[in-house]
Amino acid sequence: MKIAIITDAWSPQINGVVKTLEQTVRCLRAEGHEVLVLEPTEFSTMACPGYPEIRLSLLPYRRVKAILSGFSPDAIHIATEGPLGFAGRRYALKNGLNFTTAYHTKFPEYLEARTGIPAKHFYPAMRWFHSSAKAVMVSTDSVISELQAKGFGNLVKWSRGVDMSVFGSDPPRNKKEGADPVFLFVGRIAVEKNLEDFLGLRLPGEKWLVGDGPALENLADRYPDAIFFGSKTHAELAEIYRMADVFVFPSKTDTFGLVLLEAMASGLPVAAYPVAGPMDVLAGCEAAALRNDLLEACLTALELNPKHAIAHAQQFSWQHTTGQFLRNLHPNYAPSTNRAITGNSMHASH
Repeated sequence: MKIAIITDAWSPQINGVVKTLEQTVRCLRAEGHEVLVLEPTEFSTMACPGYPEIRLSLLPYRRVKAILSGFSPDAIHIATEGPLGFAGRRYALKNGLNFTTAYHTKFPEYLEARTGIPAKHFYPAMRWFHSSAKAVMVSTDSVISELQAKGFGNLVKWSRGVDMSVFGSDPPRNKKEGADPVFLFVGRIAVEKNLEDFLGLRLPGEKWLVGDGPALENLADRYPDAIFFGSKTHAELAEIYRMADVFVFPSKTDTFGLVLLEAMASGLPVAAYPVAGPMDVLAGCEAAALRNDLLEACLTALELNPKHAIAHAQQFSWQHTTGQFLRNLHPNYAPSTNRAITGNSMHASH
């Protein structure tokens, strides 16, 4: 098929949305599909307030229209609720085309964390954005249930994977007996990640944090005993995972948490809160400690067997999740013919 993916999140950004889309595009192309990615580097942009690494496209509709018209995609997927996502949605609706969307990020909760305005005030806009999609792809069953309770419809499962060739290629290092343990966080250094719950713990050993973000400078100043590494490449990150003892995930707003799979693939037991995201990803995992008391979770995870973490991560593959993605699409045309057919009949036969 010819598949158009429209996203406001793309390289050089480093986050779960970008990783998911990059791996999905790689797998789609490997299976012979032609994939067009409309992303911010092709447009005039401005920095997102508070997140300068995120670029917002300026008045992108005319260019989005021209590119999509020239490409004539069999299927359209809108990945984000940003300027490009809105432009792609507008184009599809004006031309009577089916499209799918994805709910990658709990933006209402993120906005509440940054503004203090309750998340419930932002949900109507999110519900409106996704309401015209033939399917809304969501990463976990818990988030599907949450969104259904908030009036979202057409929700379908689209899980996530991990590249075992990068994060599971080498065994975890043998730790020196008596050495201080290392508690690691990887992700955006931002208020919505709830990092102060982790940084404020009285833990034996060291706290390491990998990632960039708007709160990095402030938190590094306030917590001088923690080690902040900044952004790292995949290869460097894989090495850091192998040097740690426990992966700590204090976020309460992530819809999935790709880093959970990366950490487990590297042999790291996980400490997290029992909330949507971790509860789904870590279900049945013997190397996960989910507790309302994060300190208790960290100390419990320290005693868990790394082999169980690796075995759990091996259940997740990008090839499997790409298959889910394809089955969720609602094409407008028969592949390679540009012959208009109904989205439902194409979806049923796909």
